[in-house]
Amino acid sequence: MPRAPRRPPQLRGRVFRGSTAVSRGLLTRNDLRSSAWRSLFRDVYADAQVTVTHDVRCAAVGRWLIPSGAAIAGRAAAGLYGCASPTAGDPIDGLIPMATRVGPTTGIHIHHGVIDPGDTVDRAGVRVTSPARTCWDIARWLEVVEAVVVIDSMLAKRLTTVTALREYALDRAGRRGWRSLLRAVDLADAGAESPQESRTRVRLVLAGLPRPETQWVVAEQGRFVARLDLAWPQFKVAVEYDGLWHDDPEQLHRDRRRLNRLLGRRLDSAARDSRAPPGRLRRIPVRGPGGPTGALPLHPMTMIALQVGSSGLPRPGGHYFIDGARS
Repeated sequence: MPRAPRRPPQLRGRVFRGSTAVSRGLLTRNDLRSSAWRSLFRDVYADAQVTVTHDVRCAAVGRWLIPSGAAIAGRAAAGLYGCASPTAGDPIDGLIPMATRVGPTTGIHIHHGVIDPGDTVDRAGVRVTSPARTCWDIARWLEVVEAVVVIDSMLAKRLTTVTALREYALDRAGRRGWRSLLRAVDLADAGAESPQESRTRVRLVLAGLPRPETQWVVAEQGRFVARLDLAWPQFKVAVEYDGLWHDDPEQLHRDRRRLNRLLGRRLDSAARDSRAPPGRLRRIPVRGPGGPTGALPLHPMTMIALQVGSSGLPRPGGHYFIDGARS
């Protein structure tokens, strides 16, 4: 009968340096290879009974794998603020002072840069880039749509403000990334309530449409009718993002009833398009009492576009420009 692996009580439920456990005589190198322990990074292990989350891995990196003065950064920092959803296995961004050299480590993305006073904070014992610095790095390291997704969440959680981020960027004018942050901030909106709402809004604006109002409330004679994800009240047009849970037949039926109440008439053709390639927006006709009334953009599988009046979306040059391609 095989012997159960050694599990010293000092290490149960813990994350620890393997070399330290060996030097103290708690384990041998062979013990570390047993099923009792899980390798997180080079020379960093966890009790196999510990649920290894993104936060747990960030704490291990901050404590043992990046030098003093460095910080967890980028999407990893945004995840610690609750403004991104990295998985436990995603690489962790580490911001390292310019003069400090560290070797590559699997599972960590090393970024060297100038770290100004106030650019890092202590968060539950882990050194993390400040909200403003996190937005700066996100704007430099991610493409603009994904950067705005994070900045929207930062604004919604009141971790920073548009004014503070603009001032942060302007104070660093001439340094790499300051224009990227200004661009992302100009596209950001604290009213977004989900990453997909943010992506939908930014793609529409980048396609040439006017900036929409977020979470627009529609009322009739003082009575609440609906709250819309995105709206252009001046054109009586709205766009809503429907997540996968809207695929449920009962939910879809409730959605249609809600939209028909909002429209005051039957909604003919605002439906998901499963044929369009992922990641692209396409135009679909929306029919009203008088027949076709224009074209609205629809994100395949996930977004419902609806028209709430007789005017169509403005179409710069007669076309929408989606993902850099003419539609």
